Amino acid sequence: MSTPEAGTTKKRLLSRNDYLAPLPIPTGEKSCDVLNIIWRKNEVFLDIGNYSIGSAVMVLWPMVVLFAFMGYLFRNDHDEMHLFAVMTTIIIGVPTVLLIQALFREVPLPVRFNRQRREVCVPRDNGEYWLVPWESVTAAATQHSSVSQAGRNTMGLLVIGFENPDPHAEEDNKHFSLGFNCGGGTTAMALWECMRSYMEVGSEAVPDSRVGIAPYEETQIGSIISDLRKGDLIGVLWGIFCITILGTYLAEKVQNLKLSHPPDLPYPDIIEWSKPLPPEQWAKRSPELEAAIAKREAELATQQERELA
Repeated sequence: MSTPEAGTTKKRLLSRNDYLAPLPIPTGEKSCDVLNIIWRKNEVFLDIGNYSIGSAVMVLWPMVVLFAFMGYLFRNDHDEMHLFAVMTTIIIGVPTVLLIQALFREVPLPVRFNRQRREVCVPRDNGEYWLVPWESVTAAATQHSSVSQAGRNTMGLLVIGFENPDPHAEEDNKHFSLGFNCGGGTTAMALWECMRSYMEVGSEAVPDSRVGIAPYEETQIGSIISDLRKGDLIGVLWGIFCITILGTYLAEKVQNLKLSHPPDLPYPDIIEWSKPLPPEQWAKRSPELEAAIAKREAELATQQERELA
């Protein structure tokens, strides 16, 4: 499957696509794990997960607050209250049941990037997995806008694609992709750099994992107390708003519950594959990638010089 060259940008009136790989050349952005997709990091491999039950909680919680307020307004009108109860059961009850079911399901396995072997392990259904060459991975940041009476609304994704290395694979088992709702554009590039920089620069070039139990200062309550000590009243009020109206505290706790111990890849062959290699056995970049990175770094250096001039 042919893809546009990395570094290519295609713009339309209400959309923009930035093609980031192959080949995985620098984007010019600093790696930033805006969605906490880094589940495990060491000198051999990086585990990337696409699981965010906390987001589902944050979608559901404002509706719960809204319907609770409406229930308070209708509390003395029995006819309206009956209709309101039916609406609440349908609009909130069904998503709540689905959310509870999700809490009892196993967390999907992460995709593992092995920088010493320059390969990616992609878990699939029925206990299968693919070992995909790193330089064949595709990545694109896509952004779409819509215009209405409320103004301009922009949404975007980072899409990372993998091709089944088995030439005899069935048509429905040839391609697999991960989509991250990060807004597209530079944010998607920064998220992609978490993987690209790890593979091409090293583990020190990407943030540490923040899934599971975070330090107290980074929790919602810890952040509010920290702002209170600093005298940052706006920060305190914003934190309280996020907890009470947006449900960020509950989302944080549910996310921590499911990811306090991120799942590991259970395949015996991959456990062996994930062990460190002597430096002399590390896989090397292809000459094509070496040339592409050198060219891109020169372009970025020239661009930086123009901005400083």
